[in-house]
Amino acid sequence: MKKVAILGAGMVGQTLAGGFSKHGYEVVIGTHDVSKHEGDPSLSHIPVLPYADAAKEGELIVFAVKGSAAEDVAKEIAESLKGKTVIDTTNPIADAAPEGGVLNFFTSLHDSLMERLQKIVPEARFVKAWNSVGASTMVNPDFGGVRPSMFICGNDEVARKEVATLLDQFGWDTEDMGGAVAARAIEPLCILWCIPGIAKNDWGKRAFKLLR
Repeated sequence: MKKVAILGAGMVGQTLAGGFSKHGYEVVIGTHDVSKHEGDPSLSHIPVLPYADAAKEGELIVFAVKGSAAEDVAKEIAESLKGKTVIDTTNPIADAAPEGGVLNFFTSLHDSLMERLQKIVPEARFVKAWNSVGASTMVNPDFGGVRPSMFICGNDEVARKEVATLLDQFGWDTEDMGGAVAARAIEPLCILWCIPGIAKNDWGKRAFKLLR
Protein backbone atom coordinates (compact mmCIF):
# COMPACT_ATOMS: atom_id res chain seq x y z
CA MET A 1 0.00 0.00 0.00
CA LYS A 2 1.10 3.55 -0.68
CA LYS A 3 2.10 5.85 2.16
CA VAL A 4 -0.55 8.55 2.47
CA ALA A 5 0.17 12.17 3.40
CA ILE A 6 -2.86 14.08 4.63
CA LEU A 7 -2.21 17.80 4.27
CA GLY A 8 -4.39 19.56 6.81
CA ALA A 9 -5.01 18.66 10.45
CA GLY A 10 -8.56 19.95 10.78
CA MET A 11 -11.68 17.82 11.07
CA VAL A 12 -11.54 16.60 7.46
CA GLY A 13 -7.83 15.82 7.63
CA GLN A 14 -8.12 13.97 10.93
CA THR A 15 -11.16 12.01 9.74
CA LEU A 16 -9.49 10.85 6.54
CA ALA A 17 -6.23 10.12 8.36
CA GLY A 18 -8.17 7.85 10.68
CA GLY A 19 -9.93 6.24 7.73
CA PHE A 20 -6.76 5.46 5.82
CA SER A 21 -5.13 4.17 9.00
CA LYS A 22 -8.16 1.95 9.65
CA HIS A 23 -7.80 0.47 6.18
CA GLY A 24 -4.16 -0.41 6.75
CA TYR A 25 -2.34 2.51 5.13
CA GLU A 26 0.71 4.16 6.64
CA VAL A 27 -0.31 7.78 7.25
CA VAL A 28 1.38 11.07 8.05
CA ILE A 29 -0.34 14.41 8.57
CA GLY A 30 1.05 17.71 7.35
CA THR A 31 0.18 21.01 8.99
CA HIS A 32 1.31 24.63 9.10
CA ASP A 33 2.05 24.64 12.84
CA VAL A 34 3.05 21.28 14.31
CA SER A 35 3.15 22.70 17.85
CA LYS A 36 -0.63 23.20 17.84
CA HIS A 37 -1.12 19.44 17.67
CA GLU A 38 1.45 18.29 20.22
CA GLY A 39 -0.24 16.04 22.75
CA ASP A 40 -3.46 15.80 20.72
CA PRO A 41 -4.85 12.38 21.75
CA SER A 42 -6.75 11.99 18.48
CA LEU A 43 -3.44 12.09 16.60
CA SER A 44 -1.32 10.09 19.04
CA HIS A 45 -0.84 7.22 16.56
CA ILE A 46 -0.15 9.38 13.47
CA PRO A 47 3.02 11.44 12.89
CA VAL A 48 2.36 15.18 12.44
CA LEU A 49 4.92 17.01 10.30
CA PRO A 50 5.28 20.36 8.53
CA TYR A 51 3.54 20.45 5.14
CA ALA A 52 6.77 20.16 3.17
CA ASP A 53 8.05 17.13 5.09
CA ALA A 54 4.73 15.30 4.94
CA ALA A 55 4.39 15.93 1.21
CA LYS A 56 7.86 14.52 0.58
CA GLU A 57 7.03 11.33 2.50
CA GLY A 58 3.63 10.76 0.92
CA GLU A 59 3.24 8.60 -2.17
CA LEU A 60 -0.45 9.53 -2.28
CA ILE A 61 -1.46 13.03 -1.19
CA VAL A 62 -4.77 14.13 0.30
CA PHE A 63 -5.22 17.91 0.10
CA ALA A 64 -7.44 18.86 3.07
CA VAL A 65 -6.34 22.40 3.85
CA LYS A 66 -8.61 25.43 4.14
CA GLY A 67 -9.69 26.49 0.67
CA SER A 68 -8.39 30.03 1.04
CA ALA A 69 -4.93 28.67 1.88
CA ALA A 70 -4.84 25.92 -0.75
CA GLU A 71 -3.05 27.82 -3.50
CA ASP A 72 -0.31 29.06 -1.17
CA VAL A 73 0.25 25.56 0.23
CA ALA A 74 0.41 24.10 -3.29
CA LYS A 75 3.06 26.64 -4.27
CA GLU A 76 5.05 25.87 -1.12
CA ILE A 77 5.20 22.12 -1.74
CA ALA A 78 4.91 22.00 -5.55
CA GLU A 79 8.08 19.96 -6.08
CA SER A 80 6.86 17.22 -3.75
CA LEU A 81 3.51 16.91 -5.56
CA LYS A 82 4.93 16.29 -9.02
CA GLY A 83 4.03 12.89 -10.44
CA LYS A 84 1.75 12.00 -7.52
CA THR A 85 -1.99 11.49 -7.27
CA VAL A 86 -3.41 14.35 -5.19
CA ILE A 87 -6.94 13.92 -3.84
CA ASP A 88 -8.34 17.44 -3.57
CA THR A 89 -11.02 17.77 -0.88
CA THR A 90 -10.95 21.57 -0.76
CA ASN A 91 -13.69 24.07 -1.53
CA PRO A 92 -13.21 27.74 -2.47
CA ILE A 93 -15.24 29.11 0.45
CA ALA A 94 -14.92 32.88 0.75
CA ASP A 95 -14.56 34.77 4.03
CA ALA A 96 -17.80 36.68 3.37
CA ALA A 97 -20.74 35.57 5.51
CA PRO A 98 -23.29 33.18 3.97
CA GLU A 99 -26.43 34.70 2.51
CA GLY A 100 -29.64 32.94 3.52
CA GLY A 101 -27.65 29.84 4.38
CA VAL A 102 -25.77 29.91 1.06
CA LEU A 103 -21.98 29.99 1.18
CA ASN A 104 -20.02 32.43 -0.95
CA PHE A 105 -17.19 31.15 -3.16
CA PHE A 106 -14.14 33.12 -4.28
CA THR A 107 -14.23 31.39 -7.68
CA SER A 108 -16.70 31.94 -10.52
CA LEU A 109 -18.80 29.67 -12.73
CA HIS A 110 -15.91 29.75 -15.20
CA ASP A 111 -13.26 28.67 -12.71
CA SER A 112 -12.65 26.20 -9.89
CA LEU A 113 -10.16 25.86 -7.08
CA MET A 114 -8.92 22.51 -8.34
CA GLU A 115 -8.21 23.95 -11.78
CA ARG A 116 -6.14 26.64 -10.10
CA LEU A 117 -4.22 24.02 -8.13
CA GLN A 118 -3.63 21.98 -11.29
CA LYS A 119 -2.17 25.06 -12.98
CA ILE A 120 0.17 25.64 -10.05
CA VAL A 121 1.46 22.05 -10.23
CA PRO A 122 0.70 20.77 -13.75
CA GLU A 123 2.82 17.66 -13.16
CA ALA A 124 0.59 16.52 -10.25
CA ARG A 125 -2.44 14.32 -10.88
CA PHE A 126 -5.25 16.13 -9.07
CA VAL A 127 -8.57 14.35 -8.48
CA LYS A 128 -11.52 16.07 -6.84
CA ALA A 129 -13.21 13.98 -4.13
CA TRP A 130 -14.70 14.17 -0.63
CA ASN A 131 -15.56 17.86 -1.03
CA SER A 132 -19.34 17.36 -1.17
CA VAL A 133 -19.97 15.68 2.18
CA GLY A 134 -19.37 16.32 5.87
CA ALA A 135 -16.50 14.74 7.74
CA SER A 136 -18.79 12.50 9.79
CA THR A 137 -19.79 10.49 6.71
CA MET A 138 -16.51 10.40 4.78
CA VAL A 139 -15.38 6.99 6.00
CA ASN A 140 -17.65 3.97 5.38
CA PRO A 141 -20.96 5.79 5.97
CA ASP A 142 -24.05 3.82 6.97
CA PHE A 143 -27.20 4.78 5.09
CA GLY A 144 -29.12 1.57 5.70
CA GLY A 145 -27.32 -0.40 3.04
CA VAL A 146 -27.48 2.33 0.38
CA ARG A 147 -24.07 3.45 -0.83
CA PRO A 148 -23.88 7.21 -1.41
CA SER A 149 -22.38 8.76 -4.55
CA MET A 150 -19.08 10.60 -4.67
CA PHE A 151 -18.57 12.82 -7.70
CA ILE A 152 -14.97 12.99 -8.86
CA CYS A 153 -13.02 14.59 -11.69
CA GLY A 154 -9.45 15.12 -12.82
CA ASN A 155 -7.39 15.24 -15.98
CA ASP A 156 -5.60 11.92 -15.41
CA GLU A 157 -7.76 8.85 -16.05
CA VAL A 158 -5.41 6.47 -14.23
CA ALA A 159 -5.49 8.70 -11.13
CA ARG A 160 -9.29 8.85 -11.25
CA LYS A 161 -9.45 5.05 -11.34
CA GLU A 162 -7.05 4.88 -8.40
CA VAL A 163 -9.27 7.23 -6.40
CA ALA A 164 -12.40 5.29 -7.39
CA THR A 165 -10.82 2.14 -5.95
CA LEU A 166 -10.11 3.98 -2.69
CA LEU A 167 -13.65 5.33 -2.54
CA ASP A 168 -15.04 1.83 -2.96
CA GLN A 169 -12.92 0.77 0.01
CA PHE A 170 -14.33 3.72 1.98
CA GLY A 171 -17.93 2.72 1.17
CA TRP A 172 -18.73 5.04 -1.73
CA ASP A 173 -19.99 4.60 -5.27
CA THR A 174 -17.98 6.76 -7.66
CA GLU A 175 -19.48 8.98 -10.34
CA ASP A 176 -16.61 9.93 -12.67
CA MET A 177 -17.32 13.30 -14.28
CA GLY A 178 -14.17 13.40 -16.42
CA GLY A 179 -11.62 16.21 -16.66
CA ALA A 180 -10.74 18.89 -14.13
CA VAL A 181 -13.12 21.41 -15.68
CA ALA A 182 -15.96 19.41 -14.08
CA ALA A 183 -14.79 20.71 -10.69
CA ARG A 184 -16.73 23.86 -11.61
CA ALA A 185 -19.87 21.79 -11.06
CA ILE A 186 -18.64 19.48 -8.29
CA GLU A 187 -17.27 22.13 -5.92
CA PRO A 188 -20.66 23.93 -5.58
CA LEU A 189 -22.21 20.70 -4.26
CA CYS A 190 -20.59 21.81 -1.00
CA ILE A 191 -22.84 24.87 -1.01
CA LEU A 192 -25.95 22.73 -1.37
CA TRP A 193 -24.80 20.22 1.27
CA CYS A 194 -24.16 23.02 3.80
CA ILE A 195 -27.48 24.90 3.48
CA PRO A 196 -29.39 22.83 6.10
CA GLY A 197 -26.48 23.23 8.51
CA ILE A 198 -26.11 26.97 8.10
CA ALA A 199 -29.81 27.83 7.84
CA LYS A 200 -31.26 25.30 10.31
CA ASN A 201 -28.24 24.13 12.33
CA ASP A 202 -28.82 20.67 10.89
CA TRP A 203 -25.38 19.14 10.45
CA GLY A 204 -26.65 15.57 10.55
CA LYS A 205 -25.68 12.64 8.39
CA ARG A 206 -26.53 13.13 4.71
CA ALA A 207 -24.96 12.58 1.30
CA PHE A 208 -25.83 12.72 -2.39
CA LYS A 209 -27.02 9.72 -4.42
CA LEU A 210 -27.22 9.65 -8.21
CA LEU A 211 -30.17 7.52 -9.32
CA ARG A 212 -30.51 6.01 -12.77
